Amino acid sequence: MWIDTHCHLDAGEFGDESIAQASLAQQQGVEMIVIPAVEVATFATVAQLAASIPNGCYALGIHPIFVPHAKEDDLRVMREQVAAAMDDPRFVAIGEVGLDFFIPMLCEPAMREKQVFFFREQLRIARDFGLPILTHVRKSQDVVLKHVRQITPNGGIAHAFNGSFQQAQGYIDVGFKLGFGGAMTFTRALQIRRLATELPLDAIVLETDAPDISPAWVHPGRNSPDQVPRIGAVLAELRAISVQEVAVASTAAAKAILPRMKLAAD
Repeated sequence: MWIDTHCHLDAGEFGDESIAQASLAQQQGVEMIVIPAVEVATFATVAQLAASIPNGCYALGIHPIFVPHAKEDDLRVMREQVAAAMDDPRFVAIGEVGLDFFIPMLCEPAMREKQVFFFREQLRIARDFGLPILTHVRKSQDVVLKHVRQITPNGGIAHAFNGSFQQAQGYIDVGFKLGFGGAMTFTRALQIRRLATELPLDAIVLETDAPDISPAWVHPGRNSPDQVPRIGAVLAELRAISVQEVAVASTAAAKAILPRMKLAAD
């Protein structure tokens, strides 16, 4: 069995196919799909979608790309909705949250400051409710890690990790797992493939980030959660171990870092 720890199944690219895509993934052995919100306006959407499929669970958070349009009151609303969601067995994490220093507009001083403010406030929500986080770390690994060390959640996943070995160890040291997906399947992605090969297997979880970050055999088409087993097979090939070993280890790692997932599975 497999787990997709990061899949935007509610995205417009899926149209009315979200439930069918989840069913197809389940047929391929994907026992759970984590659907992170990206802004307050999508909180109800991801919760309802997760409830409508047998292999669905969700996270609540404000994505850094959506921070420019977010209001400070959204953080109050988020805290209230997280409190209410604690009674929902399909709610597993705070996410997608973090920092994006890749998009030029987000790197402007005022927007960088706003990103940091929203990230730290969401870290406080995660900490206060004892929840892990799904963290966006694009060109921001060291800064995200600095804030995580100051306001420490109950573990988390560094989504689409593409840092150094030293940075990877920093996340592992604070109890995080590292998310690997479609980028790992490209032969030119040398650093990601080295990380996937040499990091401890129990520190790695699998993800698609569907509909984005398509694997090599799908690119430039739309990614989907049923690709997790084949992505896992690439990891097995890189590490020269069996696909079964990767399936068992990555599933165990996902369930360890997202402990509420066992409630969703029951």
